Amino acid sequence: MKYPLSDLELPLKRLNKDIPSIPKSKYYWQMKSFYIALFSFFVLFTSCNEGGKKDKTLLPNSVGNINSLQIIIPNDLWNGIVGEAIRNNFAAPTDGLPQDEPLFSMNQMPPEAFTGFARSNRLFLYVVLSDEDKATIAKDEYAKPQAGAVIKATSEEKLVELIDKNAPKIIEAFHASEIKERQRRTAISLMKTDSLKKVMGVSMKIPSAYRIAKATDSFFWMRKDLKDGTTNILVYEVPLTMIKNDSTAVGDIIKIRDSIGSKLLPVEDEGQFITEDAYAPYIFKTKLDGKFAYETKGTWEVKGAWMGGPFVNFAVRDEKNNRYLILEGFTYAPAAAKRDLQFELESILDSAKIE
Repeated sequence: MKYPLSDLELPLKRLNKDIPSIPKSKYYWQMKSFYIALFSFFVLFTSCNEGGKKDKTLLPNSVGNINSLQIIIPNDLWNGIVGEAIRNNFAAPTDGLPQDEPLFSMNQMPPEAFTGFARSNRLFLYVVLSDEDKATIAKDEYAKPQAGAVIKATSEEKLVELIDKNAPKIIEAFHASEIKERQRRTAISLMKTDSLKKVMGVSMKIPSAYRIAKATDSFFWMRKDLKDGTTNILVYEVPLTMIKNDSTAVGDIIKIRDSIGSKLLPVEDEGQFITEDAYAPYIFKTKLDGKFAYETKGTWEVKGAWMGGPFVNFAVRDEKNNRYLILEGFTYAPAAAKRDLQFELESILDSAKIE
């Protein structure tokens, strides 16, 4: 038989009323306090290391495109002399490109918006007025891998001064961080380079999208096809005497690459692949695989044809093998932005290991 709900509710209410509540014992409250304390200790332990610092093994993975820089600064500072100083330094033209492209692609947000997921960008620059004048570089502060910089000052004029003074070393730290990230992405799928190592005594982490376009017993040319162009890697060697000293280095390197390019790189209509003489290349001293090297950035052209693009060239002093090992990356992509294409090439060359 089915009863109306109202006929069942009354007896149940009476039954519940007649059952006395069971008081919680002292033991119950002691155990509850114990577990709360244990949970609090666990949270504290997992978020801090022995020195009381944040345990960075628990940080989330960073995000962002290569060379994408998050600027955290109040809107009024961004629109004034402080923002101008930031743009002058961190959006300065990248060396060696045929058209101006900024060092970093910047996105600005006010400090109150810099929370949660917004803190996961791989590069960040935090600029704010404070009661102290200080500039610091941070590593893996909110995510990993991450490179950041914090600039604080007591006035706008002092902020500008600290930005201008510290920008070179901050940019260097950001650049190194992004090279590692680009190499990490490249390592997901690598080209086999056994023949390069066997013939030229060097190995590099090259993406699998590249293929060997030409190889001899003293010259390697590897190429990746783009939608409207190519990126290219050259490897060859010259005697140590070919680059005499610092004062003649840039001229010597240009002569070497023009000689190799005009002879070994085929171009249409009997043109010659050479260094563009309208713009002087940039040259820097650096190290690659622990060895002294000249790094040269500039633009190339095909003489007699409307072709050109950027190049980066490393001349590595390999005294063990009595040679300069030349590693070069160049891009031909008339309709495309070239900063990130050249950055990928630079990261590949930077991965070189010389036997």
